[in-house]
Amino acid sequence: MNKKNMILRTPLIVRFCHWCMVCLFILTALSGLSLFFPSIKLFGLVLGTPQLVRTLHPIIGCIVFVMLMFMFLKLAHHNIPNKDDILWLKNFKKVIMGKEEGIPIGKYNIGQKFLFWCIMGLISVLFVTGMIMWRRYVSDYFPVQVVRIAIFFHSLAAIGLILLAIGHAYMAIWVKGSIKGMITGYVSRAWARKNHSAWYEQEMKQVYQKELKNNEKTKSESPEIEHKPA
Repeated sequence: MNKKNMILRTPLIVRFCHWCMVCLFILTALSGLSLFFPSIKLFGLVLGTPQLVRTLHPIIGCIVFVMLMFMFLKLAHHNIPNKDDILWLKNFKKVIMGKEEGIPIGKYNIGQKFLFWCIMGLISVLFVTGMIMWRRYVSDYFPVQVVRIAIFFHSLAAIGLILLAIGHAYMAIWVKGSIKGMITGYVSRAWARKNHSAWYEQEMKQVYQKELKNNEKTKSESPEIEHKPA
């Protein structure tokens, strides 16, 4: 891949964490649905027997939580709302129609930021309620009423997170180049300029400054040519 006209959008460590988390989340979601809806116990076969599902589901869920918290630390500062997001909302119809040129959009738009904070909030609810429900280790320390409330909110949060994940996947497919960018880490300059113009300008400034420093360094290191009279 020629990286000359490409911009690094997602570092390797974040991509690796993202795809591992995606695989584990699918296992957790399917096994969780099989526990909540016994009629679709076929979903639970992804982890084996029903007994194995009950053992592995909370463990894998904890791993998903840890991975998402790592991504939170890496990406939270890019997902803080700002005044440009209001302009994005005002021009929502243009964005949907693919006419976002001229609208200053940072590394993530307000829709992506909303998704980010919803996911982080729901996974936190799932982690806390899941710990309370974990019968083998924790649930005995809580009254039955508390465990029942935890089950209720755990179920709501799980359904919400699954729906958000489906929406996230759909949007990634809809915006051409997004999935490739999450696989390779790079997006074209044209893609960045069209979909995230403000972030593109910031990245280009860094590129130009880096090239300027390299040119100055090359000039300072090159030997001076002495001109002798004929």
